[in-house]
Amino acid sequence: MQSLFLLALLLSSPGQNSAAHEQALAASQKVLHAWLKHADPKTLLLPDRVNTPERLYTPHNSGADLYPYLILTARLTDPAIYSGRMMEMLRNEIRFTNVKQSVPGNLDLNTGKLGPASLFGAGEYAKDGLITVTEYLGRTPWTTRMIDMVADAMDQAPVKSDFGNLPASDSELNGDYLQVLPRLYLLTGDARFLEWARRITDAYLDEVLPADHNLPSMNWDFQKHSGDTKLKLRDHGNEIIVGLTMQFALEAQLGSSRASKMQPVLARMLDRVLASANPDGLLYNSIDTVTLKPLDERLSDNWGYVYGAVYTFYQITGETKYRDAVRRVLSNLPKYRNWCWEPSGNAKDPRLGSFDGYADSIESAIYLVNREPVPEALDWIDSEMKVMLAMLRPDGHVEDWYGEGNFNRTALLYALMKSQGVRAAPWKPGLRIGAVRNGNRLTLHLNQSARVEFDFARHRRVHNWQTNIVRLNEFPEWFTVDENTLYEIKGAATTQTLLGSELIQGIDLTAGNWTIQAK
Repeated sequence: MQSLFLLALLLSSPGQNSAAHEQALAASQKVLHAWLKHADPKTLLLPDRVNTPERLYTPHNSGADLYPYLILTARLTDPAIYSGRMMEMLRNEIRFTNVKQSVPGNLDLNTGKLGPASLFGAGEYAKDGLITVTEYLGRTPWTTRMIDMVADAMDQAPVKSDFGNLPASDSELNGDYLQVLPRLYLLTGDARFLEWARRITDAYLDEVLPADHNLPSMNWDFQKHSGDTKLKLRDHGNEIIVGLTMQFALEAQLGSSRASKMQPVLARMLDRVLASANPDGLLYNSIDTVTLKPLDERLSDNWGYVYGAVYTFYQITGETKYRDAVRRVLSNLPKYRNWCWEPSGNAKDPRLGSFDGYADSIESAIYLVNREPVPEALDWIDSEMKVMLAMLRPDGHVEDWYGEGNFNRTALLYALMKSQGVRAAPWKPGLRIGAVRNGNRLTLHLNQSARVEFDFARHRRVHNWQTNIVRLNEFPEWFTVDENTLYEIKGAATTQTLLGSELIQGIDLTAGNWTIQAK
């Protein structure tokens, strides 16, 4: 691993990284301010789309993919908006969109009409949005919103099965909940979340996978015990693969006998998924579960979501062929520069397709290079970020829909990669922070004096994972400090020794280059 980091150093410097960091944060801030102009005057909620007569807020679109990433953008770039407008939006979301207990519905912002309770909206909002806010910021009011919403949704689960009621008959929504429930169990210790996660897991482990050639169908009739023999390997289908692997990691951490039962079944599932890939390891949008032939030959921009599950399986089992599969696809990414992941007539350049394909594919790679810093993949991330950032219009929009939250998500992930997790408190336009790590030593560059905060082992200290498994919708940890370890912080004219806990709270540094290393 150390040699990989040394190779990665050759591709960048703290100064170069600081420029990339500033560009990504500035773009994110621009999107934040552009969307706030479209807030509903009464509720402050944001419509799914702008510049259209229809103004509809949905928890599975604006709630899941836009609002959470504006929260994170505000936390990093506009603290007053974070503690002000973003919190007021949460109050109003609860006030105006709750339908059945804390399960939300769609809200017509033109008429004020509220639709029925949506378990799909709750699942998407939790998995794609609120879990991400919690992954990065820890326990906040958004965390408790998620805990209550998911618990109420699971109490209302309508689909009968031999294993108990499930949220849905499709792999997307069941997978949404299965990605959230293990995390909530570790966060809260509430046994209900573990029981619900095991219920969904057993339904797939004991019924769906054995009956469907070791792969999960997109749709499954739990009364007739049969499915459609189709599997999406992009979003709206791959969620159950990620969820099952996360539950496996939890069972292994708990020392449960369920882990040994799950391991061979999941190995067969992942082996079949990998066997369906193209020669470079990239995945097709959808495949036939019987033949493995592609039903949609376009390449999935969510390839890394599935490979994150593959890598998690390696982390828990130690089976190196799964790590090798991840490294192989990362090393082949340079073949896919300027790739049209999602054809769209709305894009600035139709040859490139929608920005959303770039956002998801780059996000995919960032999760994985955090664990396996393959130089080819790091270089590819830089080149493709330039393409995506160039799609931003002067007005702060890209394509005028809620997916612009994904633009911000990936830009924030990239900025923190370039600063190795160090963030300004607060950031301001023109402030550049860049870093390069060499083992346990960080070289940090600031172009202006600033107060900066360092990252820590959130997976362990906040989320209670013993292993830092790949988690979809996480914010990866880069250079982390231990709270009870002393660190030497050395600049051109001064040296000081501080505890990691002090670095986490924030320290003032002058412009220039700094080295931070455990004593």
